[in-house]
Amino acid sequence: MTESIAPPTATTETRTTRDLAKVAVSGWLGTAMEFMDFQLYSLAAAIVFNKIFFPDVSPVIGLIAAMATYGVGYVARLVGAVYFGRMGDRIGRKKVLFITIALMGASTTLIGVLPTYAMVGIWAPILLVALRLIQGFGAGAEIAGATVMLAEYAPARRRGLISSLVCLGTNSGTLAASALWAILVAVLSEDQLLTWGWRLPFLASFLLMIFAVWVRRSLKESPVFEQREDVVDGVALAKSDLAAEANSANEADQPKHKPQSTSTIEAALHQRKGKSFLIALGLRFGQAGNSGLIQTFLIGYLATVLLMDKSVGTTAIMIGSIIGFATIPLIGVLGDRFGRRPLYIILSSATAVFAIPMMLMVTSGNPTLVTIAVVAGLNLGVLSLFSMESVTMAEFFGARTRFTQLALAKEIGGILATAIGPILAATLTAVTGHWWPLAAMLIGYSLITLISAAVGPEVRGRDLVRLEDAA
Repeated sequence: MTESIAPPTATTETRTTRDLAKVAVSGWLGTAMEFMDFQLYSLAAAIVFNKIFFPDVSPVIGLIAAMATYGVGYVARLVGAVYFGRMGDRIGRKKVLFITIALMGASTTLIGVLPTYAMVGIWAPILLVALRLIQGFGAGAEIAGATVMLAEYAPARRRGLISSLVCLGTNSGTLAASALWAILVAVLSEDQLLTWGWRLPFLASFLLMIFAVWVRRSLKESPVFEQREDVVDGVALAKSDLAAEANSANEADQPKHKPQSTSTIEAALHQRKGKSFLIALGLRFGQAGNSGLIQTFLIGYLATVLLMDKSVGTTAIMIGSIIGFATIPLIGVLGDRFGRRPLYIILSSATAVFAIPMMLMVTSGNPTLVTIAVVAGLNLGVLSLFSMESVTMAEFFGARTRFTQLALAKEIGGILATAIGPILAATLTAVTGHWWPLAAMLIGYSLITLISAAVGPEVRGRDLVRLEDAA
């Protein structure tokens, strides 16, 4: 089948459904690897790292320290978002994707061969933090690049559904990591898990990296990048060059006969920046914050504070991820049918309402109720919002800075919500001895997203070749 995905121009080679399929598989693999790496680490931090790398402190302080090492990766992600985002906007999307996946794969594999605190003392957590920084540096632009690439390939009328494949990749990674940990916790003794079993998932991620790099070697560049009016010979013009080009065109032509390309460039040059970014950042808060609390902290909370079997949390995440394979594309289809804004408002409102019942179910101590609560919270407050985020953020930003702004919105939101959230939650629950801080944080994150959706524009079907932002 050779259906054209994007209309060809003088400088753009026609893209086929086969090219779209390659991009979809590439994005799925890359984001699967990113989230597998981070979920492997987050579950390890919640289950064993407090004993392996921070054994000389109390269980609660060890959990806080393990969550802190989880959080430092998000600082490196922000640096990676700036560095690789600007690179992707200037020289193309696909080149960045090779670098990011290599950095992630190498650092994750090396975590699997790290010496423990018992072997080298304080050097163990230092090396762990160093590898988290490298891992985060590469991951800072991986999902942003995959999101931009797939959204720019997809036909406008099916953009929500096709872009949700990025979220399916994250769900696949979460499922694989959760399944690996569930198996390890179920079949290994405590001593086996702490001595060598925890290394196996990190070493296994190397195979996924090799496959992802192999798929990406034959990708074509994004058609939107090639159609951009500010790109010449595969490289984006600097802002000064664009201004000079616009001024030259203005002097040569009467204003009423001004070329479309000139007016488009001027619109991008003179647009007031920041509004779209702030709205996108607010939309990111609900998904990122809920993810950190449900997929990271809550697993450790169940095992360390509620003293439940470690398999309860990991099994619940695994079941929720399996159900997510239906939830994610369904939300993508609904977003294409009814728009991005209504879906965001409904999902964030429902998550806020569900927060207190969810925590009552979690603290009941009943494994069945705990599983239902985690599964529902994961699909409603994390995966559904992520499905919407995968397309909405790409549509919010103009083509000239889409990669950079999308990556920054994701990573700043990640630092403020996903990274700091579990640390704050661990501290507040330790101080109060109660579950209400978790419910309050879930409600707060969801309300930020609700307000952002309410004040933001509808961007369904927006022309992604436009250089200016949507708001």
